[in-house]
Amino acid sequence: MKTPMKAGIIGIGKISGIYLDNLTTKFKEFITIHAISDLIEERAKENAEKYQIPNIMDADALLADPEIEIVLNLTTPQHHFAICEQALLAGKHVYVEKPLSLNMEQANRLHALAKEKGVRIGGAPDTFLGAGLQTSRKLLEEGWIGKPVAACAYMMNHGHEHWHPNPEFYYKEGAGPMFDMGPYYLTALVHLLGPVKRLSGLTKTTFAERTILSEPLKGSTITVDVPTHVTGLLEFANGVAGTIVTSFDVWNHSMPFIEIYGTEGTLQVPDPNTFGGPVRLRRFREEGWSEIPLRYSYKENSRGLGISEMARSISLGEGHRAHGDLTRHVLEIMHAIHVSDATSSHVQLKTTCEQPSLLGDF
Repeated sequence: MKTPMKAGIIGIGKISGIYLDNLTTKFKEFITIHAISDLIEERAKENAEKYQIPNIMDADALLADPEIEIVLNLTTPQHHFAICEQALLAGKHVYVEKPLSLNMEQANRLHALAKEKGVRIGGAPDTFLGAGLQTSRKLLEEGWIGKPVAACAYMMNHGHEHWHPNPEFYYKEGAGPMFDMGPYYLTALVHLLGPVKRLSGLTKTTFAERTILSEPLKGSTITVDVPTHVTGLLEFANGVAGTIVTSFDVWNHSMPFIEIYGTEGTLQVPDPNTFGGPVRLRRFREEGWSEIPLRYSYKENSRGLGISEMARSISLGEGHRAHGDLTRHVLEIMHAIHVSDATSSHVQLKTTCEQPSLLGDF
């Protein structure tokens, strides 16, 4: 490994805390934070002092800084494309929070631009690199449930207005249950089973308005602009039949996060929004479930693992795992589910991706 790659972070919001914690401690061998940028200058100053980051810059200055080799884009989704595009045009590698962009036209532009400039693009989520999902993948590869036949994934709750201080974003373009949480579940499924080739979808919006029940905006109403219950039927390239449901319309349920059904048993996969377990297995003649010990590192919240593995892979001249083809493919799956509903048709996907390999020692 060469010297740590110099990174610039744009967007110091809520999610940035865990990135800053991890990149300045457990992943400092691979990344050193050279500069940060945020629209709220005081917030940037506080974090620069807390994490001993040497430079505070506006976004344009950060993107132009020749010392910065990789940009970590933690802005809100409506800004993902513009910041990523500028970073790539400046000849910098870029890693972006989910989703890759708001639409496929933007995603394709970033994909082509990275190739043109000879730089890397990658993106969240990186939870699939954690111990829980890595162990699940290893069990599949070792044939513990035989040949996978089908899979299901469920992310269902009653929305963010009950607890979030400013929940309006979750009901606008770029969010909703599929675009907000779908990347975790779909990335996990592609990691476990490979790419999707065809799908169909059904969506609905149950409430045209939502009333905020949390402070400080309690009593305010939100106009809902996106579907809030989204169901997709996925045909994987390997023949596995998948179902995914994401919803902000469900009060209670008892469905699993993810289950994989095979010819010789069933695998229960942990919450793909986490890095740990539990991983549970039940083979065809067993009377109960067995919890499987996690075989890999990163059981705790390890956000920042994706960009760190990307930096390490660049240094070694290897491909990285949370790569742009994966994030673009997941984005197309989410969009295609909505397109399928709108057109009452199956959708044949135009993108595909390499199934990320197991992380191994890192």
